[in-house]
Amino acid sequence: MTSPTMSVAEAIRTRRTVRHYLPDPIPEATLDALLGLAVEAPTSWNLQDRSIVVVSGDEGRAGLAWATGGQPQPQEAPVVLVFVAEPQSWRDDHSDVYEQARRSGAWNDEFVAMFSAASRVFQEDLDQRGLLREYAVKDAMIAASFVMLAATEMGLATSPMNGWDEAKVKKVIGIDGRDDLAIALLVSVGRPAQDQRHPGRRARERTVFRETYGAAGGPGSAAHRG
Repeated sequence: MTSPTMSVAEAIRTRRTVRHYLPDPIPEATLDALLGLAVEAPTSWNLQDRSIVVVSGDEGRAGLAWATGGQPQPQEAPVVLVFVAEPQSWRDDHSDVYEQARRSGAWNDEFVAMFSAASRVFQEDLDQRGLLREYAVKDAMIAASFVMLAATEMGLATSPMNGWDEAKVKKVIGIDGRDDLAIALLVSVGRPAQDQRHPGRRARERTVFRETYGAAGGPGSAAHRG
């Protein structure tokens, strides 16, 4: 692991998408620390409606290479993390979540009662509008972003992978036919075998706006500086 003094800003600026990896295994303690940071990611209503499947065996990684059309990341990286969204998990018992919040002093009994009732009303509305999957995928993507930044701080490289066949990925990780679950993202993790340079980003005037989409004068723009 690298020095833990890297700031979040440094991790954001230095993270690159890496497609080729050294065969070096990731120490179990490092992987455990990485996953611990991943599950700290926020979720809507603290439902924690996402899971991570750690694929490190040869058979599993070969399966993910098949599911991704032969991309090199699953074949070369020692670990691939599959982020699974759980759109129907709001129907499950969340008493453990509420009890943790009580013990930490974050929520009291009155808040838990209000929060659980409001959450159910919100999720039922999403269900009626067909948006449960979208919200769960968003939560899983936030966790994936946490992983990529934390891995950068640890001296590891990552690649967010969005080119795969969902049915094939599900088959590889043992949830074949589970329509109640969705694949959000695959992230390969390992030691980089290449020095990936920053390809650059468009000027913020092209992508950052103030108040309304397309409006000039976003933070840092010439119009905003006046």
